[in-house]
Amino acid sequence: MIRPALVLLVFFTALTGVAYPLSLTLLGSSTLRPGAVGRVFDSPDVFWSRPTAGSALASSGSNLGPTNPAFLEAVKARVLAIRAAHPGHDEPVPADLVTASASGLDPHLSVAAVKYQVNRVALARGVAPEQLMQLIDWHTEPRFLGIFGEPRVNVVLLNSAMSPHP
Repeated sequence: MIRPALVLLVFFTALTGVAYPLSLTLLGSSTLRPGAVGRVFDSPDVFWSRPTAGSALASSGSNLGPTNPAFLEAVKARVLAIRAAHPGHDEPVPADLVTASASGLDPHLSVAAVKYQVNRVALARGVAPEQLMQLIDWHTEPRFLGIFGEPRVNVVLLNSAMSPHP
């Protein structure tokens, strides 16, 4: 009775205590580049990421509710900044461009938020908006399992895929 129990203890300790964490560490280090998560993009020639309440080093939300005056003022200021950077846009500013991410680490934006920025990025890069729209389509991720969430774009990967500024 003791021998099978000890063999199983050693086996599962090696599997769950060594092999699994090591494989996740190796996989994670090969897929994430330094600075890829929580990065703030604010140059006119790249697609901007979602605002964050904290910083990339200290991921945290602001704990401000939607009726809090400080939250409303922050959103109003962001709307004004987005409108100033995108003159001529008559449609509403997508919410994920002006509301902060809870953690500040999610690199995704809605397709509408990314497409809202196309004219600014195209003008700054000197490329046709259609070229950027095609790149956005290529980087649009579908709903999870086809039914959960909304289609989204990883802004880090999208910006990485764009050729360097001319």
